[in-house]
Amino acid sequence: MSAALEILFWLAAGLIVWTQLGYALALAFLARLVGRAPAPTPAHREPPPTVSLIVAAHDEQGSIAAKVANALALEYPRELLEVIVACDGCEDATAAHAREAGADLVLELPRGGKVRAQDAAVERAKGEIVAFSDANSIWEPGALEALVGAFAEERVGYACGQVRFFRDSARAPRGSAATNQEGVYWRYEMAVRGWESRLSSITAGNGAIYATRRASYLVVDPIMGHDLSFPYRMVKRGWRAVYVPPARASERMVPSIEGERARKRRMMSHTWPIVLRGGMLSPRGYPLGYALMILSHRVLRYATPFLHSVALVANIALVAGGAGSLYTVTLGLQLALLAAAGLGGVTEIGRHSSSTRIPVSASVRVLLVCRYYVLTTGSLAFGLWDWLRHGTDATWEAAEGTRPADPPPVPAR
Repeated sequence: MSAALEILFWLAAGLIVWTQLGYALALAFLARLVGRAPAPTPAHREPPPTVSLIVAAHDEQGSIAAKVANALALEYPRELLEVIVACDGCEDATAAHAREAGADLVLELPRGGKVRAQDAAVERAKGEIVAFSDANSIWEPGALEALVGAFAEERVGYACGQVRFFRDSARAPRGSAATNQEGVYWRYEMAVRGWESRLSSITAGNGAIYATRRASYLVVDPIMGHDLSFPYRMVKRGWRAVYVPPARASERMVPSIEGERARKRRMMSHTWPIVLRGGMLSPRGYPLGYALMILSHRVLRYATPFLHSVALVANIALVAGGAGSLYTVTLGLQLALLAAAGLGGVTEIGRHSSSTRIPVSASVRVLLVCRYYVLTTGSLAFGLWDWLRHGTDATWEAAEGTRPADPPPVPAR
């Protein structure tokens, strides 16, 4: 019995370490040895293709004008750029503001969710390339040119850019502007995607800045967003899905860790259908290397809360059975992580209740990172529970704190 528990514990612990750290180190090593050159630059594609930039929006009257202005200010030939705003059942002045700001086409659609709004816009789009952005995402002037440049390689069917999250201290609850540690995670995630792209294809994208060829665009189940469902399906159809770091966008971060936990829980209720019935688990159509990427970066990452549970229960049983001092140490480390997450919660509450901004020391940052890890890991399991219990709605609402009170600034050309 003890031997079986030991195998179970080390298997679970090893898989956690692999998906969270070992995979990234292996990718970095392989990319340095055999990785291909980064995606082509715009200079390799002449003449540039026509592009339709699509923004799906639901009740975004506070953001849409600035978003359209940002799109029109991009360093891309205006005669080759079409800006489309697809209003998904908007009950405010989003459509009127989009027209006033200069959008080329504004679609007023019944509420059907983001994916169906994007599908409708693609049907009306004139561009050879269809690019997508969120209403609250602000692109740097050269972002579209860099993103489109990736399609100079004929096998590229999907390209996503780099999104950076920033804190809006003016709108965050008192003391909460520095609690969410999403920026730490996202910088790590972007590095991993860069290595995946150099070796093969990325395993996921993001909704802030991405594009596909018209010819490679996929119509998917409306609850299965493009971020996760497009890259692996592209690969199954013989395309490459690449990451283009010079194509940069920025978005406001959810202010608090609790808010981030709720956001990820909602996201995971859309993710699990893709994993379990969307074809991701089927190796058919995957090159061997990409199949290992999907297993390491997606399947095992989403299984992390269950692996943690197995490791903790097995560890407790081993210590109770007198298995040895090593297992006392490993149990202590697991409990220390949970304790640090709890202390991080006390810190977060204290920052919310404080009337002044509290500087974040290195020790406090560690506690907040531990809390971020524990809560967001737990949200993977809760998202599965939500989907199994009552399904997933195709519609969406903006996450709290990610929209400005006033329109965001538009970068100068």
